[in-house]
Amino acid sequence: MNMEFLIDTFFVALSGVPIALLVTVVALLIAMPIGFFLALSRITEVPIVNGFTKVYVSFVRGTPIIIQIFVLYSILPLILAGIFERYNIDFPIYDVNPLWYAFIIFSFNTAAVLVEVFRSALKTVHAGQLEAAYSVGLTTAQAYRRIVIPQMLVSAMPNLCTATINLIKATSLGYAISLQEITLKAKVAANVGYNYLEAYIDIFIVYLILCITVEYLFKVFEKRLSRYKAVATA
Repeated sequence: MNMEFLIDTFFVALSGVPIALLVTVVALLIAMPIGFFLALSRITEVPIVNGFTKVYVSFVRGTPIIIQIFVLYSILPLILAGIFERYNIDFPIYDVNPLWYAFIIFSFNTAAVLVEVFRSALKTVHAGQLEAAYSVGLTTAQAYRRIVIPQMLVSAMPNLCTATINLIKATSLGYAISLQEITLKAKVAANVGYNYLEAYIDIFIVYLILCITVEYLFKVFEKRLSRYKAVATA
């Protein structure tokens, strides 16, 4: 084993962390509101939206994410190219930075995961909480923002933590669309001397550190939210 390469490539892999975190944060910011509203549609059983949500969640659950990456990365440019050609829009769609595709692909996958996370968490909030909010004059939006969502987040936090960590690990598949993240950077460095074992060890260590850190931050946030629940249920 080449220890010098192992040490040097660790920092190369580490340089891909900002991209992995950027994709994770943007995907969560896009997926969380989508997942929440689709979860509400499942609970309230809005006919058309509920049917769409079931198909959407089943599709994401039933297909590997690497297949979703290849399909979306292949289909999106074709669809957009057709639209641009039809309306005479001069835009180099095939020159778009893979980062934008990563945002779309991982948001698409994560939103489906969060639908079930939020649906199960919403069911833990007693219906009487919403009725009590209406009785004191709060609107539906105010009731959810001030009462339902904070309590829901306490129940959702463990599963939300798991979904976030899985999303961080899934960004390692970004190499398939030439995304300059942790895995691709380490593998490119390994190509010169075929030091793939050392590169994969570095990738393993970087993701392990990253995921442990995120898990710790979620635990801290969960403790703060649990205080709110204790006050709310007192």
